[in-house]
Amino acid sequence: MIWAYLIHLGYNMWADRDVPGREEYGSAKPYLRFDINLWNDLLKKMADVGINMVVIDLGEGVKYKSHTEIAAHDAWTVEHLRQELDKIRKLGMEPIPKLNFSTCHDAWLGPYSRCVSTETYYKACRDLIDEVIEIFDKPRFFHLGMDEETAEHQRFYEYVVIRQFDLWWHDLNFLINEVEKNGSRPWIWSDHIWRHTEEFLDKMPKSVLQSNWYYGAAFNKKINRVEAYLDLEEHGYDQIPTGSNWSLPENFPKTVTYCKKHIAPERLLGFLQTVWKPTLEACRHNHVEAIDLVGQAVKKWK
Repeated sequence: MIWAYLIHLGYNMWADRDVPGREEYGSAKPYLRFDINLWNDLLKKMADVGINMVVIDLGEGVKYKSHTEIAAHDAWTVEHLRQELDKIRKLGMEPIPKLNFSTCHDAWLGPYSRCVSTETYYKACRDLIDEVIEIFDKPRFFHLGMDEETAEHQRFYEYVVIRQFDLWWHDLNFLINEVEKNGSRPWIWSDHIWRHTEEFLDKMPKSVLQSNWYYGAAFNKKINRVEAYLDLEEHGYDQIPTGSNWSLPENFPKTVTYCKKHIAPERLLGFLQTVWKPTLEACRHNHVEAIDLVGQAVKKWK
């Protein structure tokens, strides 16, 4: 059973300007919002409570050898990243890379975020996926993000890009193929299913690992975000359901209880906890609470 925690190295996943409600961390910055001491403390705590997978949102946090131009000023070198991955493995956890290619969350791509669906864009995406998979020594999974690519989610952005219809599927399939050809399994956020249920179930490859997410307290199948868990199960997709303490702490244990009841064990690969805060000392409490909630779920599961 996978018990995973999403943590951010890079945090340029919003816009090039402050987004209302996210003024503190919403806009892209040329420097990292990351504290190494907190990182070390959280890794140890994750291992102590039974978390066995660390999903690292890399973004602008690495000086990629293929595209140094997108890195933050104080980004990690590839060599430093490898050392941190080794540290994670020695703690008994599996490191998994995440690069979010949704146009809602790709400020980390720098100039390439304004070249979407061009040959320049495809080459940059291919280069980055190839390099990251090599750095992680062919990880079991590669999280591609792909959430919230809608006009509503970008309504405060200065530069808005939304792929629709066949173009969204074309680009997703391109990313899927780039991951699979390198020997890893693609993993995405599943919220496209909320708005395009029949199309999603018809076109989404079963090879793609699904993380539907829902952060509320009421688990009722009349809520489309909850119903998505059932639709994915009915159509045979492997899932890692995702909870968060973003809205309320009880969401994660309720997610575990609900999904254990409604998803067949052979397709329920595990659970992912998210906090949606940068790895900064000011957010320590949020991270500690989120990790403790996973630890409680692990003990209850056993």
